[in-house]
Amino acid sequence: MNLDTTTAQSLVSEVITMVKDEYQGDAQVIFGPSFPFLSQIHHLVKGEERFHLSAQNVYQEEKGAYTGEIAASMLTSVGCTLVSIGHSERRQIFGETDALLAQKIDIALAHGLAPIYCIGETLAQREASETLSVCTAQLLDGAFHLDAEQFGRLVIAYEPVWAIGTGKTATPAQAQEVHASIRKNFTEKYGEAVAQNTSILYGGRVKPYYAQEVF
Repeated sequence: MNLDTTTAQSLVSEVITMVKDEYQGDAQVIFGPSFPFLSQIHHLVKGEERFHLSAQNVYQEEKGAYTGEIAASMLTSVGCTLVSIGHSERRQIFGETDALLAQKIDIALAHGLAPIYCIGETLAQREASETLSVCTAQLLDGAFHLDAEQFGRLVIAYEPVWAIGTGKTATPAQAQEVHASIRKNFTEKYGEAVAQNTSILYGGRVKPYYAQEVF
């Protein structure tokens, strides 16, 4: 919940220009601005193969008297192709459960949105050596009800809660351990092809001086 209409547009324009001028790889760039800025950011990324628009959240119902909520059809109407579901702040601050998030994944997929499903453990869970079991449970309860075709449309984001806004950062080894476990879960559930073609992202205090090592 940052920036305003001018600074949001300026940031996105700067990133687009920088990527076009300086980046030679084939990675995709996803912008996830706040709801009021989605339409204007869509105009900046429209027609650009490498750049995509994501919403930060979606409501689990098609429509109705849910004042303040955003329907999946509203997101697609302003150009979104992805939506974040289950970000740690949604889980921690707003109490969103895996069962609720499963509903959000379903509604997103039904409207052609690719869910970016976020999973991750708290500091207490990491210190109790529960990291892998927590992430596995979040996958099982939130996303493993999908068939292989549906699951293949997801992006998974591992975001350790303890590394967001705390000054702590997961080491590359810690992040890789979880990523490897996640991909093993995919293989066991959906097979090797789905497992190898599903993107797993990392989020949690990635600063410029540290970014290369994390990547």
